Amino acid sequence: MRDELTYPSYNVVLLTLDRHAAGPAARALPKLATDFPGLQLKIHAAAEWAKDPEALALAKADIETAHLIVSSVLFLEDHVQAILPDLKARRAACDALVGIIADQEIVQLTKMGELDMMRPASGVMGFLKKLKPAKKSSSTGEGQAKMLRRIPKILNLIPGKSQDLRAWFLTMQYWLGGSDDNIESLVRFLISRYASRPEWRGVAAPAPVEYPEVGLYHPDLPGHHITTDIADLPQEGTGPTIGLAMLRSYILAGDTAHFDHVIRRFEAAGMRVIPAFAGGLDSRPAIQAYHMGKIDALVSLTGFSLVGGPAYNDSEAAVELLSALDVPYIAAQPLEFQTLSQWANGGQGLSPIEATILVALPEIDGATNPTVFAGRHGQDGCDGCAYACKAAGTVKAMAPCPERIDALVEKTRNLAVLRRKENSDKNVGIVLFGFPPNAGAIGTAAYLSVFESLHNTLQTMAENGYDVTPPETVDDLREVILKGNASIYGQEANVAAKVSADYIVTHTPWLQEIEETWGPAPGRIQSNGSDLYILGAQFGKVFVGVQPTFGYEGDPMRLLFERGFAPTHAFSAFYQFMKHQHKADVLLHFGMHGALEFMPGKQNGCGGKDWPDRLIGNMPNIYLYAANNPSEATLAKRRSNAITITHLTPPLQASGLYRGLADLKDSLSKWRALPPGDAACEPLEALIAAQAEIVHLDGTDLNRLWITLLETEDALIPDGLHIIGQKLPAHKIETLLDLMSFDTPQARQVARAHLQSSQELDGMMRGLNGQFIKPVPGGDVIRAPDILPTGRNIHAFDPFRMPTAFAMQDGAQQAAELLRTHEGLPKTVALVLWGSDNIKSNGGPIAQALSLMGAKPRFDANGRLCGADLISLEQLGRARIDVVITLSGIFRDLLPLQTKMLADAALQCAMADEPLEMNPIRAHALEFSQAQNCSLETAALRVFSNSEGAYGSNVNQLVDSSAFKDDSDFADAYQARKSFAYGKDGEASQQSQLLQDTLKNVELAYQNLESVELGVTTVDHYFDTLGGIAAAVKRAKGGVETPVYIGDQTRGGAQVRTLREQVALETRARSLNPKFYEPLLQHGHEGVRAIEAHITNTVGWSATTGKVDEWVYQELSETFVLDEDMRKRLSALNPQASMRMANRLLEASDRAYWKPDETTLAALQSAADAIEDQLEGIAAE
Repeated sequence: MRDELTYPSYNVVLLTLDRHAAGPAARALPKLATDFPGLQLKIHAAAEWAKDPEALALAKADIETAHLIVSSVLFLEDHVQAILPDLKARRAACDALVGIIADQEIVQLTKMGELDMMRPASGVMGFLKKLKPAKKSSSTGEGQAKMLRRIPKILNLIPGKSQDLRAWFLTMQYWLGGSDDNIESLVRFLISRYASRPEWRGVAAPAPVEYPEVGLYHPDLPGHHITTDIADLPQEGTGPTIGLAMLRSYILAGDTAHFDHVIRRFEAAGMRVIPAFAGGLDSRPAIQAYHMGKIDALVSLTGFSLVGGPAYNDSEAAVELLSALDVPYIAAQPLEFQTLSQWANGGQGLSPIEATILVALPEIDGATNPTVFAGRHGQDGCDGCAYACKAAGTVKAMAPCPERIDALVEKTRNLAVLRRKENSDKNVGIVLFGFPPNAGAIGTAAYLSVFESLHNTLQTMAENGYDVTPPETVDDLREVILKGNASIYGQEANVAAKVSADYIVTHTPWLQEIEETWGPAPGRIQSNGSDLYILGAQFGKVFVGVQPTFGYEGDPMRLLFERGFAPTHAFSAFYQFMKHQHKADVLLHFGMHGALEFMPGKQNGCGGKDWPDRLIGNMPNIYLYAANNPSEATLAKRRSNAITITHLTPPLQASGLYRGLADLKDSLSKWRALPPGDAACEPLEALIAAQAEIVHLDGTDLNRLWITLLETEDALIPDGLHIIGQKLPAHKIETLLDLMSFDTPQARQVARAHLQSSQELDGMMRGLNGQFIKPVPGGDVIRAPDILPTGRNIHAFDPFRMPTAFAMQDGAQQAAELLRTHEGLPKTVALVLWGSDNIKSNGGPIAQALSLMGAKPRFDANGRLCGADLISLEQLGRARIDVVITLSGIFRDLLPLQTKMLADAALQCAMADEPLEMNPIRAHALEFSQAQNCSLETAALRVFSNSEGAYGSNVNQLVDSSAFKDDSDFADAYQARKSFAYGKDGEASQQSQLLQDTLKNVELAYQNLESVELGVTTVDHYFDTLGGIAAAVKRAKGGVETPVYIGDQTRGGAQVRTLREQVALETRARSLNPKFYEPLLQHGHEGVRAIEAHITNTVGWSATTGKVDEWVYQELSETFVLDEDMRKRLSALNPQASMRMANRLLEASDRAYWKPDETTLAALQSAADAIEDQLEGIAAE
């Protein structure tokens, strides 16, 4: 014992991204310690440092005493910067420091004998750069490995310094071949060349053991369990054949418990498995060698893009291969940045970096059904589900997540079966939406004529061999679903089936959680007290069902609750019916959008306790989605396993002028043509003033009036609704092409060809057949022609690259326009950020927020977003602005890196040593910190959103259900729901007092228009957040109203309007414009609902901000309710929506948003009574 203590320690430290090499290192240590007394071998995984500060502290301590250091796979700035100072400090004292396959700052620290990569004269870095493959290189990992093996052999022939460069390459070769033998030999090799112990120099070190770069793995194979011959694999299973893509490094390291469990579970389910691996981070060689033409589905277990890794991805190469393979592509996620317990028991799900690398980047390849399947255990294991897995061993080896692997197996099998099963044997469930309830909204979706599109879809399915006989006409289809026996049961649609309370009690696994919120089964929604109704209609083996609503509509207490609720008995039973009674092979969610993906649960990386995962029940989910909404589509992909099929939005047209507006322009044109001082000017000006008054415009400034008319005339508005399966007329295609921007005439021709031949039905049929759906970015067709052809699987932008340089330039211009429009430089601005407009503009609104603060994004050497930097006050040329940012829940979910960056920017502003009058962020943060006795970091939090897994402020629900007393209710809802602050670590904390304090300083509120197809009166999401902010600021400021502005970049350029101006413009260009509402009414039921939504949303703006002119309500009343012919027309098409229009206008009067004269009010009430009588007559029938 005394002899052992006489040996001094010799410390070898391995720093890497994850722990897959920990097993080989632990197994090698006893042999190494015997041969090298006193040797200590430590391995540290950077992925653990963010969640475990103690792990980082241990790494730093070991670096401080290390003799040999090997750093690899450290690419992320957080990891590099965490230990870079420590490495630099230790560099001179250690025997050797080796940086391989890592960020340039890490590699440059390499010091091995005469090899010093910090010496420019060595030319080594230049040599290495030449060897590095281009990002779009066609070379594969196999080819790069051959080169790596060849270089040391060449360098061995060159004496002198080249031997240290050879040693560097050999180190990489040992590491990449990271088996027990190679990790042990790696340490022996470095000791033999560089150890400061003379007695250890020159000891024998075996050459790197070479293993196949491409091969097959199976736990039942001998030795390392690998082979290159597919005939060696066990031939089990008669079901579908599943291809698995795996990482060679884990296999060589023996860190395969997670792979083994996946293989065993697939085989236990009767499937044959072909588990293939490739060296490096390019899976193509393995797929090409073993999967092409042999599999029914491909599951990637790598956690990375198909081609690339944490540093880059080559999606074009991946899509080319996956298109040729043409099977469902499922991406599963192994967790390295948190333990399984942290993931399972946390509200966030995947961390920001995990969501980006493991989910967002594979989606760009076309990956679907993201499923966590493995991770590492902390000391206490994981109690996140009934399996209650225990930690095993001391090296934190990869462990399977049995519950999620069972889900992965079922999802994959169900998708694979779609390829094998005859269409005539498939049961298909089609899901329609009906939100809000009792609004005539069943069978409506944004931009889409649902029943016309559904009729075309059912006919196409029949032509493709599905067992379905569609009704003869669209009206017949609408009649069967919306009416049928609905009046008998007092429901909004046909009752297709009943589910008894007894069945619900005995067949609902999560019954207790639902009953805690909604009481005993079957509940009060869609039930008669003993049975629960399933709404819809059966057509052969196709069931068209109506998704129930959230259930809390109209309940002020629930709407003010800060977090989400369990779904109702009706909602749960609907999806249970689809899976167990209808036995759906596949679901088709029809249009944008439903409630499933917004149910409570993790933001992403859902588990078995999260409601979207429970409800979809591993059924294949094809989701028809508007091409201009990548954010909500991506949410559906990540939380409900959706494979999205894009459809076009309606064609666009110029608003034009009508009635009095056209007459006014004609008079103005004559006036403008007159020479100054002409005698005809005065009477013409009087006429213009009178005409302007009639259309509620200010005729005192004729030049400004002219601009207002042109703005109205040129405004783009949708032309009706889109119909799946109906080609656009040639003149509408040409109008749309004229609005689009093309670099070349050829590009215009390509776009024309795509618009002439819709592929949306083909895309749906491919999805239902279990084929690969090519990915496509989302966007507005006039600004992003590359969304064509539609019928593809929508994805978001690469989060690492946002905001782009162009977005920063564009955002700065828009921020400058906002400041120019507002009178005086504000100290504090409230800003709303949505996911979609940032994804479509590559971060334009984010750039606006940064520009107002005086900050810019920071990117690492690989072009990946890693934080924010401040712009100096001298360069900024004005004071910084305190920006209070409210994120949509979808932004928070999809753009976590940008959330962290914005929080980082605010914190840096607060910490900047600058005059307080030039930095109100710092001034306000210091004041709050002192008053509340909290840290400056807490006081500087400026990025607010919902709690994890919750969405919206519910202000829209209060308005829709008229469940509010005054605007203080909106302030309550906004502050309860949006009081969770997100810091630079991406974590949320409730900060109600901080939010209240920042709101009292707000001088203006602002949001961008999201899309050319949308206006602030088109959807209720705008007033839900921006209106909620306005109400909350008003209360915080003691009743003082705050200016509200809308930024319009839908056609490029920078334009900012007041909210009052924007509502007026949209009312003239859209709501009151026959060119807008007549095409909508051609779609019948759905068109009336769209018109009603505009009226309700207008009331929403009055309720939350008071910034709607009274004439708006007068004109809406006269156009849609007081005109008897129009009223009868609307009520015949959709009596519920017509009734809501009339009642909403009466409500606006009751709440004093406008003051109609007694005659108008009486006529409005009489019209509402007439519609109500009609509704009662329909019910009586």
